[in-house]
Amino acid sequence: MDSLIVIAGATGDLGGRIVTTLQQRGATVRALVRPETNPAKVEHLTQFGVEVQRVAFADHAALTRACAGASCVVSVLAGLREVIVDAQTQLLNAAVAAGVPRFIPSDFASDYTQQAPGLNRNFDLRREFQAGLDQAPIAATSILNGAFAEVLTYNIPLLDFQQQQVGYWEDADWRIDFTTMNDTAAFAAAAALDPATPRFLRIASFQPTPRELVTVAEQAGRGQFALVRLGSRADLAVAIQHRRTANPAGEQQLYADWQQMQYLLSMFSVQNTPLDNGRYPDLTWTNPVTFLTA
Repeated sequence: MDSLIVIAGATGDLGGRIVTTLQQRGATVRALVRPETNPAKVEHLTQFGVEVQRVAFADHAALTRACAGASCVVSVLAGLREVIVDAQTQLLNAAVAAGVPRFIPSDFASDYTQQAPGLNRNFDLRREFQAGLDQAPIAATSILNGAFAEVLTYNIPLLDFQQQQVGYWEDADWRIDFTTMNDTAAFAAAAALDPATPRFLRIASFQPTPRELVTVAEQAGRGQFALVRLGSRADLAVAIQHRRTANPAGEQQLYADWQQMQYLLSMFSVQNTPLDNGRYPDLTWTNPVTFLTA
């Protein structure tokens, strides 16, 4: 395979994993990095055979040249408005100008299309970029993976290792979408090399209910867990608004405390259905017990 995939955000965790899986599938990878990017991160990419181009996203001509020849541009950029809306729009415009046929935006999250505007600041930014993307003369595919499964190891209220409890809002039998970063990267790489992807692809490594998560955690050897109702979704939404009002500095933070709570609300508000896990039969999906055991 001699497909050229251009990726923005390759120095990040998910971006680096996508680069690796693209190379394993035989693709040529060109990483776009900003001029001020840490040289050590650039050297790490070049050591693994990645073509790296330093380019200022505000330089439309240079960014267009950097996208030239690609069969797909993949964005794994992370940030607030200046990144998700502004920088991605610059990247999108360059991809269009370069004649790139396909674009994968940095939409790796829960299915924000199912959630009302105003309930998740970071999802609203994705929705704002989507409006421009859908008007652009380029085929676009968003990959919606729910929450990254790695959050289950962060001692969040949903899986609290200190209190030894699984906390939930509204419904203990609500299925929550989780996809590991490795599974997300493997699927994204396959999708980047697939010329016929639809507008949205939805995946999940596993979809446990809070009630099932108690059993999963115990089978993984994490001890005995209690199932605790923390309130309704409406209760959580009110708590988020109070926390946001009390922390105005969080408006400039990617993962403010209230933004993290907004992600929890999204976990209990939207579900990926139907799943597109079977689109690439060579992929395998992580088992939740195995994941938490590791």
